[in-house]
Amino acid sequence: MAPSATGDRGPAPVPARPSLAALRRALPDCRACELWEPATQAVPGAGRARARAMLVGEQPGDREDREGRPFVGPAGALLDRALAEAGVDRDAVYVTNAVKHFRFEERGTRRIHQRPGAEHVRACRPWLEAELAVVRPEVLVCLGATASQALLGRGVRVTADRGRWLDSPLADRVTVTVHPSSVLRARGEDERHAAYAALVDDLATVADALG
Repeated sequence: MAPSATGDRGPAPVPARPSLAALRRALPDCRACELWEPATQAVPGAGRARARAMLVGEQPGDREDREGRPFVGPAGALLDRALAEAGVDRDAVYVTNAVKHFRFEERGTRRIHQRPGAEHVRACRPWLEAELAVVRPEVLVCLGATASQALLGRGVRVTADRGRWLDSPLADRVTVTVHPSSVLRARGEDERHAAYAALVDDLATVADALG
């Protein structure tokens, strides 16, 4: 589906019979919310169909927006290190975001992350549902509050529910943990070390489930 000449909003152009390749081809045409216009590009998920685990974050960051791939910036590097330390095979993981465009505020030459609104999460929900339908993960991990509430509802609290299995029809095993960017934002070396260790502990639970 090609975008209209005026950039009018419309429903997300998710293919009727999605595959990961078809979703990647269709995503750049999405105009379901206004975030497409200032962003460099839409950022699809990455990984293989039938990956055993699916990790869902909030939205692309500055580097992801520029490169068109999820979790390639500092938070992604930290996540890769935590997955390896926890014993999760990175090749068994599909990573994506609840919102596919980078929401930001310009401050001089910098682009400062802004949390996506509920309207942005709703607009992108068909893409996320299509990814879940194609990948059909055994284990679903929501990274941070935006992804957790987008998929599991507002009753889920990351601080209270992290690292334990939650009832959901979305996958055989569903859990939540913090977004790796929160580890980077921790103040002081001791706090960052503790936050990182807690993230690794949560991901070790995923490793155990994957066997």
